[in-house]
Amino acid sequence: MALPFKKRVVIIEDDQEIRKSFALIVNSSQRFVAASTYASCEEAIRNISHDRPEIILMDIELPGMNGIAGTKIIKDKLAHVEIIMVTIYEDSELVFEALKAGASGYITKSANYVELLSALEEISKGGAPMSSRVARMVIDNFHVNRSSPLSKRETEILQLISEGKTYTQISEELFISKETSKTHIKNIYSKLQVNKKSEAIAKATLEKFI
Repeated sequence: MALPFKKRVVIIEDDQEIRKSFALIVNSSQRFVAASTYASCEEAIRNISHDRPEIILMDIELPGMNGIAGTKIIKDKLAHVEIIMVTIYEDSELVFEALKAGASGYITKSANYVELLSALEEISKGGAPMSSRVARMVIDNFHVNRSSPLSKRETEILQLISEGKTYTQISEELFISKETSKTHIKNIYSKLQVNKKSEAIAKATLEKFI
């Protein structure tokens, strides 16, 4: 009797015990096999073509390149790969950023045998395993106020400010000069009728401009 085809899973997790535990669970199933395990995104990306994964379990907080940046690169290389983020906090904004980067679901590091295999099964069937909190964040993102007084560029800048980015970081990320970013911020304050960063973020969040 032919053995059933197993979906190839790559595990990217810097905690050795968690990495081993996940690999053990994956290999104990009849539907999945741990093709490789890595402690960093950089190492995984170097071997991604050889590993030929169909699913990746990706830690968000990793040494060097984090899981969000890694997700973007991997999805650019292999668009068909399904990526499940692994995190400590289910309501982390990082999870939402990872979903926007191309991840298809999430599990917590405390996931047990049943939860991990259920997430793999669900994503194999085209689902998106995630908590109700993360699902709510995704829904809220579609409820952005379309009557915002801010331009697209101003909205981008205010979003980056809300993430704690500095003028220099904003300039580098958007390929604009520091003076240009400062001008945009002055315009944001004027349009929102506020005088400081915290007020701008609070008002924009309340009104769903970001």
